[in-house]
Amino acid sequence: MKDHRYVDELSIEELERILRIRRRQERLRRLGNRPMASDPLTQVPSDGRGVENESVLERSLPDSVAVSQASAVFEARRQRRPIKWRWVWDRFLLLVEVLAVVGLLLVFAQLLSTISLMNEESREAQIVPTATVTPVVNVMILPSGHTPPDAFQRSEPAPIPLHLRGLIAEITPLPVPTQGPEHARRIRIPAIGVDAPVVEGDDWESLKKGAGHHVGSANPGERGNCVISAHNDIYGEIFRDLPELSIGDEILVETFTKTYRYVVEQTRIVEPTETSVMATTSSPVLTLISCYPYRINTHRIVVIASLVRE
Repeated sequence: MKDHRYVDELSIEELERILRIRRRQERLRRLGNRPMASDPLTQVPSDGRGVENESVLERSLPDSVAVSQASAVFEARRQRRPIKWRWVWDRFLLLVEVLAVVGLLLVFAQLLSTISLMNEESREAQIVPTATVTPVVNVMILPSGHTPPDAFQRSEPAPIPLHLRGLIAEITPLPVPTQGPEHARRIRIPAIGVDAPVVEGDDWESLKKGAGHHVGSANPGERGNCVISAHNDIYGEIFRDLPELSIGDEILVETFTKTYRYVVEQTRIVEPTETSVMATTSSPVLTLISCYPYRINTHRIVVIASLVRE
């Protein structure tokens, strides 16, 4: 009796059996043999409803297309290849190595370029310039300026007249003496709230420490011009409010032995090259110098005070 079941009514075991039979027949066909009826692989076990062998089962299937479709599905599943993660990882590592090599080559090329540039700059710096003789003029600038010692080498603007800048020669500063008992050590101006130390010397480095007493000028209380200068907008802004002083305001200068009292007599705004305000005098005078105006510093403010005898 024929089995009239459709392919979707067959069990998985029956379908696998049919596929094995098909593969067996295909192998025999390639070998030039025909499947034998007695071959156990060509037999389909009876299920009690008349399925005796593969040929009977084939005839029972509609058009035998269902078996071919099932065979194609199983074959497609067998041939489906999984993702080879190991292969992907190897290719990724290869890409990283290539990028690393390219980066190293770029760094090496940049290093060679930098070394070449440094060598070129060194050769230019080692060229000895031809000595030129220039006339020297004795031009002095009032202290407390904002121009560092190396301003000319760095091409920064300096408070020197343009027609004199080419005639300036480097002047070796006087050595700063050790502060003695009669040297000024502190200055106090109650009217503007100044209370600052005084150091010997008014060069760039000295004015970083406080107000500076000009080397060579008179000591406090002595006959002559005692010159003290300080910055107005850097290094403590000691003399920032110097323009607010009025005639008659008191200035106290302390030494290690005594405190001298001065009274403001006049205030002047001068050019940075007006060094006559530092000239010696026949009477005890105190001269205070700072830049002016605030944060512009194109001029100097000079406060002159006379000693009060006690």
